[in-house]
Amino acid sequence: MVILELIFYPGMLFAAVIGLLSSWFERRVSALVQWRVGPPHLQPLYDLIKLAGKETLVPLGANRGLFLLAPVLGFAGATLASLILWKANLGRSFLGDLIVLLYLLVLPSLSVILGGLASGNPVSILGASREIKLVLAYEVSLVLAVIVAILKADSILLSKLGNTISIGSLSGVIAFFIALLAIQAKLGFAPFDIAEAETEIMAGPYLEYSGPPLALFKLTQVMMLFILPLFLMTIFLGGIDFRGLGWLWGLLKYLGVLLAIILIKNTNPRLRIDQAIRFFWRYGLGLALLALILALIGDRVGIRWL
Repeated sequence: MVILELIFYPGMLFAAVIGLLSSWFERRVSALVQWRVGPPHLQPLYDLIKLAGKETLVPLGANRGLFLLAPVLGFAGATLASLILWKANLGRSFLGDLIVLLYLLVLPSLSVILGGLASGNPVSILGASREIKLVLAYEVSLVLAVIVAILKADSILLSKLGNTISIGSLSGVIAFFIALLAIQAKLGFAPFDIAEAETEIMAGPYLEYSGPPLALFKLTQVMMLFILPLFLMTIFLGGIDFRGLGWLWGLLKYLGVLLAIILIKNTNPRLRIDQAIRFFWRYGLGLALLALILALIGDRVGIRWL
């Protein structure tokens, strides 16, 4: 039953379709910022189809099993995450779903690391090592920001978090800002596109990938472009209410979060890995702790705007 639900439940389908449209939107807005025309709306789909038709090449020095397993692992994590988020926004949760979701959202990053390390290419291994450091830097700040939302909603269930607008308080605004930057790093967008860094290490962990495995990586990336903004919406902005025209308000919130991510990407240069680590451990962690303290004080003394 679980396997059938994964296949036929619309969460995964929506993540793929809306992810492809979001990828086009991101490329089109980026093009407009840079005074270019941009691609047609089906270009991300054309790219995936073209990659899927190419030959799969495995380097001689690679660990073949892990090399081919890595993109499947990331795709599986994104698929399960989309299912949990979609159900939560429909009001269906289970105890511990937020914790499971946080684990699943790490799997795409871990798949990039695993693929880079398994390739045997020194440049790919360098990109994978950068991704490891980046994950260790931003995940702590992200978890603390989520704890602030838990305090505001007084629940750990995703469906209850989706009914609370945590950003309506000072601590919620700070936590949302930190979570937004952590999501930026999780997506691999500038200024945190350090692991891929095409102008420096040619694609990093993806360098040796081709054909369907690379297409699967790209599909996971576009799915995360839908899943992660939806995650922010569910945790901080009240999620999506499908009653009446609530879906339209949810769509506007999604586009707002996505637009913020795109603008950050196009207005900031790439950081060095040491700068990114310093940023998240010094400023990200500091602001997340400040937000957590304000939320605790507000909860203790009954000041809702804290």
